[in-house]
Amino acid sequence: MGRKKDKQVVFENVKVLDAGAKGVCVAKAPEGQVIFLSNVVPGDVVDIQTFKKRKSYYEGKAIKFHSYSEHRVDPVCDHFGVCGGCKWQNMNYNQQLFYKHQEVENNLKRIGKIELPEFEPILGSEKQFFYRNKMEFGFSATRWMTPEEINSGAELDNKNAVGFHIPKMWDKILDIQKCHLQQDPSNDIRNEIRKFANENNLSFFNPREHSGLLRTLMIRTASTGEIMVLIQFYDNNQKEIELMMNFLAERFPEVTSLQYVINQKANDTLYDQDIILFKGRDYILEEMEGLQFSINAKSFYQTNSEQAYELYSITRDFAGLTGNELVYDLYTGTGTIAQFVSKKAKKVIGVEAVPEAIADAKVNAERNNITNCEFFVGDMKNVFNDEFIATHGHPDVIITDPPRDGMHADVVEQILKIAPEKVVYVSCNSATQARDLALMDEMYKVTRVRPVDMFPQTHHVENVVLLEKK
Repeated sequence: MGRKKDKQVVFENVKVLDAGAKGVCVAKAPEGQVIFLSNVVPGDVVDIQTFKKRKSYYEGKAIKFHSYSEHRVDPVCDHFGVCGGCKWQNMNYNQQLFYKHQEVENNLKRIGKIELPEFEPILGSEKQFFYRNKMEFGFSATRWMTPEEINSGAELDNKNAVGFHIPKMWDKILDIQKCHLQQDPSNDIRNEIRKFANENNLSFFNPREHSGLLRTLMIRTASTGEIMVLIQFYDNNQKEIELMMNFLAERFPEVTSLQYVINQKANDTLYDQDIILFKGRDYILEEMEGLQFSINAKSFYQTNSEQAYELYSITRDFAGLTGNELVYDLYTGTGTIAQFVSKKAKKVIGVEAVPEAIADAKVNAERNNITNCEFFVGDMKNVFNDEFIATHGHPDVIITDPPRDGMHADVVEQILKIAPEKVVYVSCNSATQARDLALMDEMYKVTRVRPVDMFPQTHHVENVVLLEKK
């Protein structure tokens, strides 16, 4: 049975008031219901066509603009509005920072309901475009068609695409000509691969039929100038694979790590795949404050290298280390923060659930001649227990940088139990951070807060909080 279609309503001359969570803008209907919109900027005055009604809100889109917001700018990217990636490209950067700062403040106040100091100003990113060091693109034999193409009725002989998934459409890829998120030669590499594949009749992946040669493309760049390119192939056709890889090796000699994978699983995650090195070495080097970090195809590394340095600097500053402290770095990843703060600490203990990340952390510490960092593998809620603390010592400072879901309740409980003098909490989701801060409120006071923008043109924002024992 089909779902009953939501009754569509049109509201005229409505002012867009605010930018809310997940980058969606907010307006109000005449009777006071909230309307969520995505193709507008706060300050625009629009007619709105709703397409979903819930008890307390509508979802809709602007169908006519009466006046434009003073904060509106022309998006630089031709794919804006279709791609779904940089939703805020039509809003000036200072205003983007204003809404990010506001989101953190709202979450900490409304969800945390705790006493807060005055926030330090959000740290903007010097680069507002071409700041990402990692991009992943999908290939598809059934590319997403524009309404104009569909309506023209013209038969298209080539429906191949390499680019991004259209939001909420798992099998449709938007063919990307120029993306403004990663520096050169990223666009060149992607466009040349498409051109070469089409000229040589190399097939693009068909996600419905699970067939085709070219499946995904990952490009990683580093501030050292090193470049990694990894192609996932679906069909194991060695002749065609070598044709493509040889082409890339010759066409882009500057690529320092050229690798591929043959992946016939239902999904395209890399973590359980054998990666084959075609040319160069199987990692690239990133550098930060004289430290070098090797990044392999499976490594996690902050995707905005320049802002990662700023984020870690704020974290180290908040920790206020004197050289005598034992520091625990929870959710340490590849140990970047641990090594970054190590020269100001007596010892740093890093804990992380992903074994490969800890292997990377150890290699990097060795490369950097760091002898006062130790790294341990395990699920935080199981490893971080009384026995662990008895073995490794009682921390003076804890730095924690958990995933989006925040810290497990058992981890929060353990922090309260061992009660270090300071906790520095780095978060990519201030809502779950606020929840955790509330749990720690009886013992800790929040003394410093500073949001950091790692992802210009999007709604995402990091936040660093210093907690000190009451």
